[in-house]
Amino acid sequence: MRGTTTVRPTGRTRRVVLRTTPTGSLRPHHLDVVETVLPTCGAGDVLVRNVWLSIDPSVRIRLSAETPKGYLPPFRPGQGLEGLALGVVEQSENPLFAVGDLVEHTQGYREHAVLTADTSTIGGYGSPRVVRPDGVPEQWFLGPLGSSGLTAYAAIVGILDVQRSDTVWVSSAAGAVGGLAAALASARGSTVIGSAGSPEKVEYLRSLGLSAAFDYHDGRLIDRLSDAAPGGIDAYVDCVGGEHLIAAIDALRTNGRIAMCGQMSQYDEGAIGLPGNLFQFVSKNLSMRGFRAGSFLHLEGEMRAEVSALLRSGRIHYREWVFDGIGSVPTALVSMLAGENVGKTLVRLS
Repeated sequence: MRGTTTVRPTGRTRRVVLRTTPTGSLRPHHLDVVETVLPTCGAGDVLVRNVWLSIDPSVRIRLSAETPKGYLPPFRPGQGLEGLALGVVEQSENPLFAVGDLVEHTQGYREHAVLTADTSTIGGYGSPRVVRPDGVPEQWFLGPLGSSGLTAYAAIVGILDVQRSDTVWVSSAAGAVGGLAAALASARGSTVIGSAGSPEKVEYLRSLGLSAAFDYHDGRLIDRLSDAAPGGIDAYVDCVGGEHLIAAIDALRTNGRIAMCGQMSQYDEGAIGLPGNLFQFVSKNLSMRGFRAGSFLHLEGEMRAEVSALLRSGRIHYREWVFDGIGSVPTALVSMLAGENVGKTLVRLS
């Protein structure tokens, strides 16, 4: 019968745990990879062997001693990390899942996971469900067809409603979400400006055909944005916060809008004071909405249809930065937070 098996795997498995709470930038020594007994299934449970782990900036928030109001609780020393993952079902006591199914879930940062009826989501995203790749790489369901794609699509379509006449600035445009947001805005015919943190990333953005691209380290950010968009901008996809948000508020034209999906500049260093130019929201009739992918699940179907078509036709491009093995997770996470990646950061498990 579907969802049951007499095969009951036994043995050991490994997971990533928080060793010590970082007070500044995350370093590999703040994390441990520990071996544990392979978990067992109860009634209604599913045991999966993870094959892909999603390495996302937002996990850094939960590595701090406290998390913002309304967010998930912080990880404590000795506690296993969690994140989006794809796994293959090895044992099932649940009629909705069969052995061999590929399942998306939130129990990443480990080699094996038991999915239960109350397995948590990440802001409403990531409930355990079967994924059927249908000819596309399976890991795309952690990238352009997963949370990264939905976040970018929600920003460009659901919040900003980007039009051909718009000039759009995307920060962290060489990252997983920013890159897709810039590509989706370009596909709509708008003028797209991307910023990134190195000359190599800027060259990559230029190779994608963006209208302009700049390194935010190269002089005052507000001046670089003004050079790239001398007439101002109509919309801003904020993945970074901090000085980027301040510059965007100055550059936005009347009725400008902001979609905020991240604050990467503050993840390691903590919160900074409010921008001093907030009155421009009044004087220029600006709007800003913060959001998480889970608030836009109703757009997931159309996102997957559009992004799949754009990828297959070559109208947008997608890059991955892949590490191998559970032991590489601390390095992958630290490197991604340091901005060394281009595109989606993943860990592949054998």
